[in-house]
Amino acid sequence: MTRLSLVNLPKLAEKASVPTYRREDLTAGILHFGVGNFHRAHLAVYLHDLFNQGKNLDFAIIGAGIMPSDAKMKEVLKAQDYLTTVVEQDISRSAATITGPMIDFIAAPDFNSIIDRLADPAIRIVSMTITEGGYFIDPATGKFDPKHPAIVGDAANPDHPKTVFGLIIAGLKKRRAAGHPPFTVMSCDNIPGNGEVTEAAVAGLAALSDPDFAHWIEKNVAFPNSMVDRITPATGKREIDIALDTYGIEDGWPVFCEEFKQWVLEDKFPLGRPAFEDAGAEFVPDVAPYELMKLRILNGGHAAIAYPASLMDIHFVHEAMENPLIKAFLARLEHNEIIPVVPPVPNTSLADYFDLIDRRFSNPKIGDTIPRLAQDGSNRQPKFILPATAARLAKGQDVTGLSLVSALWCKYFEGTSDSGKQIVFNDESAERLQKAALASRDDPKAFLALGDIFGDVGTDPRFVESFSKGLASLRAKGTAATLSDYVDGKL
Repeated sequence: MTRLSLVNLPKLAEKASVPTYRREDLTAGILHFGVGNFHRAHLAVYLHDLFNQGKNLDFAIIGAGIMPSDAKMKEVLKAQDYLTTVVEQDISRSAATITGPMIDFIAAPDFNSIIDRLADPAIRIVSMTITEGGYFIDPATGKFDPKHPAIVGDAANPDHPKTVFGLIIAGLKKRRAAGHPPFTVMSCDNIPGNGEVTEAAVAGLAALSDPDFAHWIEKNVAFPNSMVDRITPATGKREIDIALDTYGIEDGWPVFCEEFKQWVLEDKFPLGRPAFEDAGAEFVPDVAPYELMKLRILNGGHAAIAYPASLMDIHFVHEAMENPLIKAFLARLEHNEIIPVVPPVPNTSLADYFDLIDRRFSNPKIGDTIPRLAQDGSNRQPKFILPATAARLAKGQDVTGLSLVSALWCKYFEGTSDSGKQIVFNDESAERLQKAALASRDDPKAFLALGDIFGDVGTDPRFVESFSKGLASLRAKGTAATLSDYVDGKL
């Protein structure tokens, strides 16, 4: 085995693709918040490919982490010279690539150093992957929540921020005071209109302490929308062992992902940008159609299979797709209810797109897990499932399958699978979700009363009736029989 490091790259090249660019030729141009697996499998890979072409070497990444857990990531990556082993796994092939576009990492509690780097005129793009829950959005309204405790804290102490958005504001203020133009703020998260949502968070927070500066942000800072896609599971012992046993690479935090990746974005970068299109990204005038397609068909598909699989004690995503009932449930739901409320996408067949999704979900090499898909449902359901439900209700259309997804989520939060196995939750709202789910045994509307999640959908009589019927079936017959009834059109 060989420890991952710059000095060991020649030896590692025997089993993995290694950078053709030199670290000393790179200079920082991007500061990125949230150096997790998805970032290292997506934006970092696009940059790595460009650097291998000898392009845009002045757009290397400075990582930034604001959570206490980011200190561990920094420690691991710094020990291996900020290199990452990215293992792409398709159904028929696997390949390891060592990427090196990151040249430094600043982690909490060193917030002053993050602000200093944000103020550096060399930084022209500030990007982020901070998950759907990191944008302080009110789930029911979809708007920025100025009453969130973290936002209230930064608004009261704007010179000592602790949120991503507070740090961005502080960096922008320091740049303006020094006469430097503002950087572009680029979200790489799965949120509809992620650029617009990011602008609302940055300007919204600024307005709480400095309305004039908030107005300046709205007039001068670019927030391009984008759609990002690559299935990237969490790293565990399995992935570390495969990197070691198969490729001989001792990497403390390798990234495993599917071979497929996609990035569609707006070209709004006043200070310039890397030639991402030369690495496979697509620039379009309007990201929204691509984004909605992905959020409803792919992310909605993930949400749809997460809870029946959990209730049936299935651990891996590909194993869920091997279950004929779950596979048929997903196909019927997508074709009958989700795809019909996805607007047309330029040069794209939605049916073919779902066939691709089906193949990607079925890839046994990825090792993506059902617990990963099931986590953070309080943020994901309002973004991936309920908008499609609302769209169908607005048209007077059937929501049997979509309401069953919500019922499955409720049953999941009762806390045990159909076999009696205890379910481990990973959701910031787990306590109140479970309380509502248990109360729904007496009144199904108790779960739908979570107004910040369900909004108007939760009070629509057609949805309430369908949800209640699906939940009653799950309790009386179990998950498998309920899925079978839905697939056969009997629910």
